[in-house]
Amino acid sequence: MSTLEERGEVGVPVATAPSSSSAGLGVGAAGAGLEAGPGMPGGQEEAGIRREGAGQEPDPDAPPKKRVRLMQEGEACKLEERLYAVLCCTVCLDLPKASVYQCTNGHLMCAGCFIHLLADARLKEEQATCPNCRCEISKSLCCRNLAVEKAVSELPFECNFCLKQFPRSVLERHQKEECQDRVTVCKYKRIGCPWKGPFHELTVHEAECCHPTKTGNELMGILDEMDQSHRKEMQLYSGIFSLLCFEKIGFTEVQFRPYRTDDFITRLYYETPRFTVLNQTWVLKARVNDSERNPNLSCKRTLSFQLILKSKINSALECSYLLLKGPYDDVKIKPVIYHYVFSNDANETDYMPLPIIDSIECNKLLAAKNINLRLFIFQIQK
Repeated sequence: MSTLEERGEVGVPVATAPSSSSAGLGVGAAGAGLEAGPGMPGGQEEAGIRREGAGQEPDPDAPPKKRVRLMQEGEACKLEERLYAVLCCTVCLDLPKASVYQCTNGHLMCAGCFIHLLADARLKEEQATCPNCRCEISKSLCCRNLAVEKAVSELPFECNFCLKQFPRSVLERHQKEECQDRVTVCKYKRIGCPWKGPFHELTVHEAECCHPTKTGNELMGILDEMDQSHRKEMQLYSGIFSLLCFEKIGFTEVQFRPYRTDDFITRLYYETPRFTVLNQTWVLKARVNDSERNPNLSCKRTLSFQLILKSKINSALECSYLLLKGPYDDVKIKPVIYHYVFSNDANETDYMPLPIIDSIECNKLLAAKNINLRLFIFQIQK
């Protein structure tokens, strides 16, 4: 009994039995052991914890205990702010503005970063991989996540002008049409007024604007500049309409396929299979950033193309030609007319810039398996 009393002083609960026999004590001890569970008996474990807490100072370098972590989670920020971190793109860490793609493991990428990864892989001649899990990604392996797109469209986002928050689904319309602080221009801009300001000040400015009271001579210089820019646009369309009146016109769908040079440091270039237009055989070639050594390190990317006549001709062949986007592509290309006189000695044009709008459109072309465009050739009759 003295041993049990000593145990009781340490902190182990002593089970009292109706009988003071040794069998009763054995059952009570066994019950205490069962309550303590496997390993150290419960009383000794509690005693060890009390002794450790009383005799040792807390380690400042020790990781925080679970109680502290739960308290921090209780003080977490708003649900919207936590969702930003969950739904953001794994590459740019920003919320997607349009389509959302995911790899086979579910990591999210916005459309711009996804296309950029595919374009970089094309330039470096390697398989594109997810920046998180390094699994292979491509247009066939990845799919859009419509649930995330809808969730992101309902998240509140701050207006760039009035700094109020609106769902992303209505934010664009608010910033273009409804926001009273959106930047607008004076209606007399066409006659040279340079004013820009918030929409709620527009009425006051237009009532005080001095441009409507200017004389005709003062406005002539402004109108001349506007006429020059308008003439350039009309010249392009007038040229296209005049070319459509030619007798011999040919067009075809061309498909640029990626290849590599035989240099020690290979370079990417594109070439089409041979095709026939106007009873002549042709080939198109294209290169990235004018065969720059490392175009994948450049943020600005361009494509230039070259038209090559493969047939033998008896006399000089003067042609005008232009490239437009294919019927199933969404790339934006400005039409530009080029002229060249082909002969057996000069059967290759210079590399001319493909008139795409910006590097984003160039990345779209590079990310595709092939580049599909439409070529028009107009033979000039003498």
